Amino acid sequence: MTSILIVEDEAALAQALALAVQRLGHRARTAASAAAGLAAAAAETPALVLLDIGLPDQNGLDTLAALRKHHPNLPVLVITAHGNLQNAVLAKQRGAAAYLVKPLDLRELETTVQSLLQATAATTAPAAAAAVANQADDPAPLLIGSAPAMQPAFAAIAHACASDAPVLIAGPTGIGKSLCARVIHLHSARARGPFVALHCPSLPEALLEAELFGHERGAFTGAAETRTGHLERAAGGTLLLDEIGDVPLALQTKLLRVVEERTFVRVGGREDRRIDVRVLAATHHDLPQRVREGRFREDLYYRLRVLEVRLPPLAARLEDLPALCSYLLANRSGAHRPQLSAEALAVLQRHTWPGNVRELRNALEHAAAVCSGPLLLEHHLPAELRTAAAGPAGQGPAGGLGAALRSWVAAQLPSGSDYETLHGQVEAELLAALLPHFGGRPTLLARQLGMHRATLRKKLRAYGLASAPEPEAPEPEAPDPDSGEADGGEPDRRTDQPSPP
Repeated sequence: MTSILIVEDEAALAQALALAVQRLGHRARTAASAAAGLAAAAAETPALVLLDIGLPDQNGLDTLAALRKHHPNLPVLVITAHGNLQNAVLAKQRGAAAYLVKPLDLRELETTVQSLLQATAATTAPAAAAAVANQADDPAPLLIGSAPAMQPAFAAIAHACASDAPVLIAGPTGIGKSLCARVIHLHSARARGPFVALHCPSLPEALLEAELFGHERGAFTGAAETRTGHLERAAGGTLLLDEIGDVPLALQTKLLRVVEERTFVRVGGREDRRIDVRVLAATHHDLPQRVREGRFREDLYYRLRVLEVRLPPLAARLEDLPALCSYLLANRSGAHRPQLSAEALAVLQRHTWPGNVRELRNALEHAAAVCSGPLLLEHHLPAELRTAAAGPAGQGPAGGLGAALRSWVAAQLPSGSDYETLHGQVEAELLAALLPHFGGRPTLLARQLGMHRATLRKKLRAYGLASAPEPEAPEPEAPDPDSGEADGGEPDRRTDQPSPP
């Protein structure tokens, strides 16, 4: 039997992990501390380690580094209750084979364990580790938050940091795609090289080509001297092509050659120039749709999308608002840095944030500018924010229920859930919340909802909410038009009309 070492200090979770491992046909060994885990790995090298970050005697990331030092080919699955970008990046840099966030989905855990064990080359210590070892704890611009909707993005960023492949960063306007690209650069093997960004829609086609590739003297009117472009300035580092979806088709052909062959020609030149640069691309457009419309080259799309990071909208991660606000206020320019009051935060949490983090930053800048005291209050916020949030909390798409639902949907979508599955889960929770208000009696609930009790009972059975049969209600009830059957399975011939005298 394959031996799997579980280093987890929570006894209940350690036992649950051990049972999951045993169900997969493997032998589980547990350790409740970093020291015990390192000793167990030294005594008998396991096939896989499940490692919690929050250990009582040592940070799990330091334990991971020690494990990799003595067992360089040992795959380690990191588990954490704090799913932030810093943990994801450091775990990947220090050699984690995979990264999961509590509360754990046991099905995902089992799939991950099996895939790691089946891998023929399980060593995932990234090549970037040595190059950035001295920078692991350096301050760097990080994407703030730990919402469930951000976890797939954090994992994808960690993979991108450990690779030199092209990355496509997708997400709505104002969400932080440029910041994401800088994070990937600063935690990659190219961190010591330059980071150069080019905002593609800001320039006309002819000028965009010259800015990207550079030009020779006399290449066009006004080209009085030879000039290097963004590609050459990014040599040895990373080039970000921001809003790549707006690049004209003619220029996309030349970009494809850069990505595939790392070769280009300056405008007005004839000499092929080789360049060592990593290309990151960002877009708020639906590139597959643009490919179907013939507005974006399919081959370039696939070459840029070797790795993909999808950033969710701010509306899908409103639980990150307090941390985002604290970070933005603490890092604003100037000496005046007020704290956010609870009432102002409540207003912010009821907004839809179509402009995402950029809109949030602007709103906080406005509020801090008009606030003279230490506490930022509701009336300091922009008027349009206060007006939009004037309705009671929980009402409308930006309210508490809407925010919670959007956050939950964003967390479910990466697992491939379809509409029927999502609808069923929401309906099950709704019925479970309603039943206690009617004494657990489906008949009373059905009457309140205007639903036939046979239909309701079928739903309750399907969702595992059915209880012992209740006494028959004395009043007659109309047949269910959906099922054509009464509770006993026979055709229900009762009606709501009184019997004739």
